[in-house]
Amino acid sequence: MAHRAYLFAGWIRLWHWTNLVFMLGLTFSGLSLHFADPKVGVIDFNLAQRIHNIFGIALAVSYFFFVVANFATGNWKQFVPKLRGYPGHALLQLRYYLFDIFFGRPAPFPTTPEDHFNPLQKVIYLIVMYVLMPILIITGLMYLWPEMAPDRLFGFDGLLPVAMAHYVVAYFLILFLFAHVYLCTCGTTVTAHFKAMITGWHEE
Repeated sequence: MAHRAYLFAGWIRLWHWTNLVFMLGLTFSGLSLHFADPKVGVIDFNLAQRIHNIFGIALAVSYFFFVVANFATGNWKQFVPKLRGYPGHALLQLRYYLFDIFFGRPAPFPTTPEDHFNPLQKVIYLIVMYVLMPILIITGLMYLWPEMAPDRLFGFDGLLPVAMAHYVVAYFLILFLFAHVYLCTCGTTVTAHFKAMITGWHEE
């Protein structure tokens, strides 16, 4: 008999899917801007720029809501790894992803209402949500409003390091998005984790 647990509150699910829309909009418009060619363009440059700006501001607002709601509800605790025995736990989880999962062996750290994420997920999500996302948003806003950027930074024009940081972080987040979608297919069924983020109920 499958074990069911209610994990994801309505605000988390709403934020998650809304954030996905914003990230996809930013990814496609950003790639169009970055690889823009006046003769060959998937999206018109000016249109891509407007889309990117709108979705960027929307993402900033969404992220602010996430941080406030995360701390107001205590959900922030899900992102904090338990330090005691962490290296061994992380290696155990890594072994599961690299080998055990392909032999149908059970996950070493089952999902529970107290622990939504396994040891590796906690650290990765902590870095993504509280390091990379702020960098992406702050550098994006500086690029949108250049007067926010310093005149000089590391010996360069202020906007150059800002732009490079924005691009590098964006690519890391795109890679994370692909990995996230792949791992979401690794539940009891291919769609189990996706359903959990729709209904809030996790089954295993």
